[in-house]
Amino acid sequence: MTRVEVLGSYAAVHAPGLEDEVAVEEPLEIRAGGRPLAVTMRTPGEDEELALGFLYGEGLIDGPRKAAPTLEINTVEVEGPLAREPSPRAFYTTSSCGVCGKGALEEVAVSAAPARPGPAVPRPLLAGLPDRLRQPTFARTGGLHATGLFTPDGELLAVREDVGRHNAMDKVIGWALGQGLVPLHPDILCVSGRLSFELVQKAAVAGAPILVGVGAPSSLAIRLAADRGMTLAGFARGGRVNVYTAVERVT
Repeated sequence: MTRVEVLGSYAAVHAPGLEDEVAVEEPLEIRAGGRPLAVTMRTPGEDEELALGFLYGEGLIDGPRKAAPTLEINTVEVEGPLAREPSPRAFYTTSSCGVCGKGALEEVAVSAAPARPGPAVPRPLLAGLPDRLRQPTFARTGGLHATGLFTPDGELLAVREDVGRHNAMDKVIGWALGQGLVPLHPDILCVSGRLSFELVQKAAVAGAPILVGVGAPSSLAIRLAADRGMTLAGFARGGRVNVYTAVERVT
């Protein structure tokens, strides 16, 4: 008989002839003013940061807020008034797709100011940022994505892991809100996987001038980055990197 023992962000699996460690995936309900706003499938840990980063990316808050778990398991309550009234539709996000079911592109597009000029970053430094991501739970399970926030000199300020790539970025942005670092300029966001439209959108709303990833960007991600004047770089591995937009920041 298979038994799963949750040990924080990872779980031990005991099955006949098999012992393994896997990433934990559980739902989190995000509330504000006592009403549910969203449910996301995430890896437990830094839930308050996740809630704040998600709401900031959706334009529902415009700065730091207090957030805390409620007496109900897997629920976080965010304090303070919302910056705008959310749309009548409910948010439901999965670990693989942060905007599944949201409908038309116009519904998920959040206004973001164009990226400010700078910083100038050497290409080798940009290419090497994924190697500087600390991913201890990924090392145990092989099942998590990571987002890191770096200074233009390559210093790692924060890194978060999650089964959802969008959750990992929300956690970093939520952390940055609490540190007074949003807008993120001149710091750099780095992700461990591919570069989707939604990740570019979240980075743009948070004011990041540069987003780099290990994997490939999508066509819509490139279009959005170009429109917002962000530098989008993919395939950062083995000392190489492809720069798709705003190449003037890469020296």
